[in-house]
Amino acid sequence: MTITIAAKCAELALADICEEMAGIWTDPVAGILQGDDSHSILIARSSPDVGGARKMKASNLSKIVNGSSLQPFSGSKPRHIVLLLHGYGSNGADLISLAPHWQRRLPDALFLAPNAPQRCGNGGYQWWPLSAFTPAALAQGAKAAAPAVDAFIDRKLGQYDLTESDLAIVGFSQGTMMALHVGLRRTRPVAAVVGYAGMLTGAPELSHASITTPPVLLVHGSADPVVPVAALHAAKRDLEHLGIVVTAHVSPGGGHSVDPVGLRIGGEFVAKALHAGEAGDRATK
Repeated sequence: MTITIAAKCAELALADICEEMAGIWTDPVAGILQGDDSHSILIARSSPDVGGARKMKASNLSKIVNGSSLQPFSGSKPRHIVLLLHGYGSNGADLISLAPHWQRRLPDALFLAPNAPQRCGNGGYQWWPLSAFTPAALAQGAKAAAPAVDAFIDRKLGQYDLTESDLAIVGFSQGTMMALHVGLRRTRPVAAVVGYAGMLTGAPELSHASITTPPVLLVHGSADPVVPVAALHAAKRDLEHLGIVVTAHVSPGGGHSVDPVGLRIGGEFVAKALHAGEAGDRATK
């Protein structure tokens, strides 16, 4: 299927707050995958409402209660879970649209795309309010939202009698921040973490934290106006310093979206990691 990319940027100008390595973030871009069957896949959508976000309370971050899913293509009981974490102001229904492109590589995978626990002012969802854009604020936001994601993972792994080696976590933008935060801090390593158009939060504290080292794929557009591509290079450097094997792909001219090459690479990376984890589980039994 031929896929072309369109990115619609919001009116908010971000250049003046994306200084140095781009340790400052917001997510006002819609990235759309358009197929030759006229099926549009909305990868991320948002309309920042920082004023409304400030009114949100941390208690609202406590539980994930709904979202979207796609059952295994094989029709069998799930042997893998691919957890898809959307960007700020978006929802699970947007990001679940990655799943049909990956299903044939992962026929026994259950794709889960939960809505973040908090509503945004634009009707979408947020993992935490973007009331401040400093590295410290972003790290604190991801930390505050992590228990809800961990609880959701625990519930789903238990429900299907699976382990972390059967789980891949994939994020877009703010969802990438969550994927990296949670994926590195599980008590046992997940099969893989994939981050599209996002960044690593809380890097300084990772050297002192108890972490695991799953393989990580980072994908970013070279012309991303929201999270500059420098964030990928900074995350790769910091993760490799921790002994994590990082694969990185920069999409030439790409914006704040997922392009066809990034989509393919992500699917291949997740499939390889989950199949390797499955083989490892069999070897230990």
